Amino acid sequence: MSAAMGTPDNFAPPAPASLSLGVIGNCAFSALVDAHGRIVWCCLPRFDGDPVFNALLDGSDQGSSFAIEIENFSHNRQWYDPNTAVLRTQLFDHSGQAVEITDFAPRFYSRSRFFKPMTLVRRVRPIKGAPRIRVSLDLRFDWGRSQPKITQGSNHLRYVGDALTLRLNTDAPLSHLLSRQPFVLTREHNFLLGADESLADGIADTARLFEQETLSYWRKWSQRLAIPLEWQEAVIRAAITLKLSLFEDTGAIVAAMTTSIPEAPGSGRNWDYRYCWLRDAFFVVRALNSLSEVGTMEDYLRWLSNVVVQANGGYIQPLFGIGLERELPEAVYEHLGGYRNMGPVRVGNQAQEHFQHDVYGNVVLGAAQAFHDHRLLHRAGAAEFLRLEAVGEQAVLNYDKPDAGMWELRTRARVHTSSALMCWAACDRLGKIATTLQQAERASYWHGHANLMRDRILRESWSDERQAFAESFGGRDLDASVLLMIEVGFIDPQDPRFVATVDALEKHLCDGPYMRRYEAPDDFGKPETAFNICTFWRIDALARLGRKAQAREIFETMLAARNHLGLLSEDTHPVTGEMWGNFPQTYSMVGIINAAVRLSAPWDSKI
Repeated sequence: MSAAMGTPDNFAPPAPASLSLGVIGNCAFSALVDAHGRIVWCCLPRFDGDPVFNALLDGSDQGSSFAIEIENFSHNRQWYDPNTAVLRTQLFDHSGQAVEITDFAPRFYSRSRFFKPMTLVRRVRPIKGAPRIRVSLDLRFDWGRSQPKITQGSNHLRYVGDALTLRLNTDAPLSHLLSRQPFVLTREHNFLLGADESLADGIADTARLFEQETLSYWRKWSQRLAIPLEWQEAVIRAAITLKLSLFEDTGAIVAAMTTSIPEAPGSGRNWDYRYCWLRDAFFVVRALNSLSEVGTMEDYLRWLSNVVVQANGGYIQPLFGIGLERELPEAVYEHLGGYRNMGPVRVGNQAQEHFQHDVYGNVVLGAAQAFHDHRLLHRAGAAEFLRLEAVGEQAVLNYDKPDAGMWELRTRARVHTSSALMCWAACDRLGKIATTLQQAERASYWHGHANLMRDRILRESWSDERQAFAESFGGRDLDASVLLMIEVGFIDPQDPRFVATVDALEKHLCDGPYMRRYEAPDDFGKPETAFNICTFWRIDALARLGRKAQAREIFETMLAARNHLGLLSEDTHPVTGEMWGNFPQTYSMVGIINAAVRLSAPWDSKI
C-alpha cells in the first residue's frame, strides 16, 4: 500500500533483460536504456569502469538501475531525435495519460574544447493528462557488492562510495525519490546525475541548455557525413553509435559497451569487450573514413602512436585498456548471475596475453590514411613511417608463425590465413606509403616482402580438397575471415579461387542469410549463432562478385535484425532472430555502413 495515497500501487515489474536497448553517451562514458526508460547499464567514470547500474547482468533484487515508471502502464514508444544521440521514451497508462523521458549525456563545444562531463541527464514531463509516476534510483558500487551512503542537500542527493561519489541534482521532490513514493506528475522534472559538484546555474536551466547544445552538436556532426543515397537513417545511426564508442581522452575505441552478454544462450561464451582491440578499431576508423568523418581517425591515431612507441619495435598485444593499460587480468564475478542468469560474468580479458599476428596489419592499416589524406590537421610523415616500419618488420617475422588467430582461440594455435593476410597488408601499405614519401628504396623493400608473402599465402592456404582458401596454412577447415582477402585488396574478387571460396563458405557456414565464423569446433564446441560481421563480409563479397540482388536481400535481412532503435549486437540467432553477444557491437555497426556504401545507388541516379 502507498501510505500517502491510501491505495495500492499498480506499477509493472521491471521488463526482463534484453538487448532492446538504446545507448546514450558523450565519448567519455555511456549508458544503456531499455524500452521502458530504465537505465540498466552504466559504467563510471569511463567505459571500463564500475557499473553503477548493473541490472543488465543482475536480475535479482540487488540489481541496480535508474527507473522512471508510470502507474498502470499500457504501452511505450522510443526513438532517437533524428541524427542525434538524444533518446526519447514515451510511457502511456491505460487511461491514455502519458509521460516523455529524454535521456542523453551532454556533449558540445565550449570554451575551445569539447564539453563532455560525467553526467547523465534525464528529463521527464507529462504529455497527456496528469499521470502518476515513481522514480527509483538504485546505485551500487564495486560491481554491485557495495551500497552507497546517501546524504541529502536542499536540491540534491549524494551517493557516497569508497572510490566514487555521485551527486543527483534534481528539481523533483527528494522525499519521493528516497522513499520511492509515487507522485502525480504535473510539470517537468530534471535529473542530473554525475560528479559530486554543484551546478553553476539552476537545475532546469542547466538541463535545458545541455539538451539544446547536445542536440545541436550531433545534428551538425551528422550533417557533415558523406552518406550514401540509400539507407541513410541506418548509416547515420551506425555512425553515431561508432562515434559514441570513442574514448576521446586517449583516442581508444571500445569494441562494445558491455561485458558477458553470451554469444549464444547458455554457451559460456561470455567476454568483456570494454577495451580497445586494434583489429576492431581499424575497421571502425575505416568505416567512418568512408563517410568522410576523419576526426575519429585523428583521435585514434593519437592512441595508436602511443601503442607503437610503447612496443619499441617488438611484440604488440591485440588489445589494450582504453588508457593504454597492458594488463587486463580476467576474473569471474560469481556474485552476479549474468544476463538472464546466464553467467559467468567476466571482467578483464585474457586475450591480452595472446599472440595474434594480424595485429601488425591492423596497426599499419589503421595509420595508412594519415600519410595520404591532405585534409588532416596532423598528417603523418617520415618520422611516423620509420616507427611503422618497425611494426612491418614484426609482420615479416611472424606472418608464417602459429597464433591464436583473430577469433582468439584459447587452446589451439595455427598459422592462420587471416593473420598472414593482415601481415601482407602491413607490408603492402608500407610500400605504398614509401612511394608517397618518395622513398623508392623502402618502397621496393616492402613491396618485395609483400610479393613473397602473397605467393606463399595463395599456395599454402588453398585447399584442393575443399576447393577453397582454408583457415590455416595446410588446413582444410573453412573460416569466414578469408573473405577479408578482398577487403584489403589481396586478390581480385573475380579470381576463380576466391569465387569458389565464397561458394564453399555459403554451403558450409551459412544458415540462410546468416553466416557463422568457422566450422571447426572450438574451446566451447561448434558455434551456434551467426557472427554479424561475417554476414556483412559475405554481403561485400557478393556485391563485388556482381551478385548485388542477393547481397541486397541479405542486407535487408540484417537491417531487420536490428533492434527498434537501429542497433546491433555481436551475434544473431539464425532460428529465433534474437540478438546475442556484447552490445552495441562496433564490428556489426561497421558492417551496416560498409554494406550501404557498397550497395547504394549513386546520388546522381536521383539528382
